Amino acid sequence: MLSPRRHPRLFAVLVCALAVLAARPTDVPDGDTGGAGGSAAGTGTEVARLYQDAALATERYEQGRLEAEAQRAEAQRLEGLLEQERQEIAVLHEDLGRIARAQYRDGGGLPIAAQMLLAGSPEELMRGQRVYAQADAAVNNAIAKSRRAEARLAADEAKAQEAWQALEKRNAELAAMKSSIEQKLEEARQRLQGEANASAAAGSCRGAVRLDQPEMNFTTEWVAPVETYTLSAAFGSGGARWANRHTGQDFAVPIGTPVRAVGAGKVVRIACGGAFGMEIVLEHRGGYYTQYAHLASIAVDRGEQVRTGQWIGQSGTTGNSTGPHLHFEVRVTPQLGSGVDPVPWLAARGVRLG
Repeated sequence: MLSPRRHPRLFAVLVCALAVLAARPTDVPDGDTGGAGGSAAGTGTEVARLYQDAALATERYEQGRLEAEAQRAEAQRLEGLLEQERQEIAVLHEDLGRIARAQYRDGGGLPIAAQMLLAGSPEELMRGQRVYAQADAAVNNAIAKSRRAEARLAADEAKAQEAWQALEKRNAELAAMKSSIEQKLEEARQRLQGEANASAAAGSCRGAVRLDQPEMNFTTEWVAPVETYTLSAAFGSGGARWANRHTGQDFAVPIGTPVRAVGAGKVVRIACGGAFGMEIVLEHRGGYYTQYAHLASIAVDRGEQVRTGQWIGQSGTTGNSTGPHLHFEVRVTPQLGSGVDPVPWLAARGVRLG
């Protein structure tokens, strides 16, 4: 969710994020593949920051949407009140007509001289004058009441119109802001993937793209490799793109999605060529290894110790990949061919995917 009162400031931050290259790549390349740092560091950092901006924008968008719904409810309430007021005015007009008809029948509209001539006695004339005065007061009161109601109706109609216009403006601002952020993020993703494809084709990893790490307050030792995802190809499934069976679990995520270490461990392999494209392998206690493949950027160096939930790279579609996703494996050795099904392995450690 987004508050229109604050979105110009957020928009300015996004524009600045697209213009600034933060976090230089490390100068020492990984020992597996060699290579040198390049502009991927700037693009990777940019994408990560845009993801954070997009998350903040989404939060504010949802907040704004809820505010807009509340505003819509208020506008509808005003419309209901207007309808009640219209009905009340219709009743007042009917009362006026009834009083006027009664006066006509009772001679209330006769001139005072005619009433004196027609009266049978002074008492009758006085009674007639009292009735006339009462009827006249009733008419004047009804007219005044009707005019007040009509004035209130006009003011409330203007207020209701204002509320609807404000609602339409709010919705348009929210939609425009969300679209702008998504467009900038998509452009940055494509640049990041293009740079990753060049590295993978050359088989040469660039220096680690150091990402600004989020606050990590995990109360568990293990987490899913990505925060938000859709499970796609499963362990052991068949497919034309694999020599035998699928060796891991795929997570369908957009390019540039931060990839997390599922548990504390050590980086034992970084590579940027071959079927897996850009990949990372971590060693964990207990003799298990996890692999993260088809990445668009790498945020760690070989030999580095990582914590649970630490961002170690960004998802992509390098190597033998038909679309953006994270290929995740759990192995008993660092090499391909020793994999176990990641889903029950994570479930046994308190991480249920789905």
